[in-house]
Amino acid sequence: MSELSKDVVELVWGRPSSGGVSTAIFRRWTQGFVFSANEHTALEQFEGGPCAVIVPVQAFLLKNILFGRESCSWRQMSEEEQKAALCSTLSEILESACASPSTGFCLVTWAKGQNPHSSIHTKTQTQSHSQTQTQDTPEAESSQPPQEEQPTALAAEDGFDRFHSVLHKRTVTSVSGLREEVLSLYHTWRGCCGVLLFLYSVILTKGIENIRNEIQDTMEPLIDPVHGHGSQSLVNLLVTGHAVSNVWDGDRECSGMKLHGINKQASVGFLTLMESLRYCKVGAFFKSPKFPIWILGSETHLSVFFTKEMSLVGPEPPSEQARRVFQSFDPEDNGFIPESLLEDVMKALDLVSEPEYVSLVKSKLDPESLGIILLGPFLLEFFPDQDSGIPDSFPIYHYNGLKQSNHNERVEYVEGTAFVLGFEDPMVRTDDTPVKRCLQTKWPYIELLWTTDRSPSLN
Repeated sequence: MSELSKDVVELVWGRPSSGGVSTAIFRRWTQGFVFSANEHTALEQFEGGPCAVIVPVQAFLLKNILFGRESCSWRQMSEEEQKAALCSTLSEILESACASPSTGFCLVTWAKGQNPHSSIHTKTQTQSHSQTQTQDTPEAESSQPPQEEQPTALAAEDGFDRFHSVLHKRTVTSVSGLREEVLSLYHTWRGCCGVLLFLYSVILTKGIENIRNEIQDTMEPLIDPVHGHGSQSLVNLLVTGHAVSNVWDGDRECSGMKLHGINKQASVGFLTLMESLRYCKVGAFFKSPKFPIWILGSETHLSVFFTKEMSLVGPEPPSEQARRVFQSFDPEDNGFIPESLLEDVMKALDLVSEPEYVSLVKSKLDPESLGIILLGPFLLEFFPDQDSGIPDSFPIYHYNGLKQSNHNERVEYVEGTAFVLGFEDPMVRTDDTPVKRCLQTKWPYIELLWTTDRSPSLN
């Protein structure tokens, strides 16, 4: 790793400053992939920061458990099933990131005999730290702890330089070899620094130069050096295999510069509260993924919203296509367009667009001659009886890996029921929470009823 350490460090953590990488931020990233004791298929996050890696892994893990297993008891898994599911998921993400099969896959692990376990907490001790929020007290061990007690977080004195000095890179040249090797490293992934070791594996498998070519601002590290949060490029790399910085569909030209977006339908989706605040616009490739699982982004954290209802990601019905096309002419999301654009919208939807007919439609949709066409009346005019194919209600779940963000500080899925209403339906306000505002960027008229006393937290 010595010849690559500098490039990897700069890409992930940024160019070294006078103070170097914050000890507190680095330590927050030194956990492994650990399953919750209260929810067998949910990963636990000890502190803020590594959700940018843990949550995409959780989303793909749920995809594989919900839609890749015959067992109906998706919330119950034995330790062996957890091992198989996690390693299969990590392999899938590495395969997606691989720039070229000919270059092979890179796995970053500890150099032989260099696992820095001598002053690290065991899983039990780290979880105790999470529950009590007290300062860690290193316990020295003279021998390797048993596999079931692999360390999950680095002690404060085992610092940034120490971590990078004991890394080793393995190269695997086939998919079958990759899956075998990832499985053999299970205790490494769930032990100390497993999240970082996997992240570095993805980066080297993708290729440092390939990532730099996809990131919009190469001076922006994948992990924010001030707050410790992962960048959008990092999330996109894990979800799509491409470290692009944007969430819209395809590439865009801006002042002569090409800005990269999402280039195909993602397996799991992404929605963000930032869109409800109009800071960005998520494209259809993320909003309408292959499976009904969406990563939800707040200002500082990631969580997962999911359901087993596959009709949510079925083919786009004409009414939804019409809504999407109409809104493409309404970039400010005002809910209306100038009447001068009506003909363009009708042409884009292959509707009759003869001038006489367009004028007739204008007079019908704008009887008061306000000069605007509202989305609701437009859809009622052309798609009055369209069935979206989505059931009136369906079970939903929300995952947040931080204990302190869960009821009674137990990492468990929050269950609920979603109602997707039409724009003509009376609004039954159930709540106005960040989770709902985030979901409304895809389903404007969604209503949520949770089984818990409080709505799940987006943060």
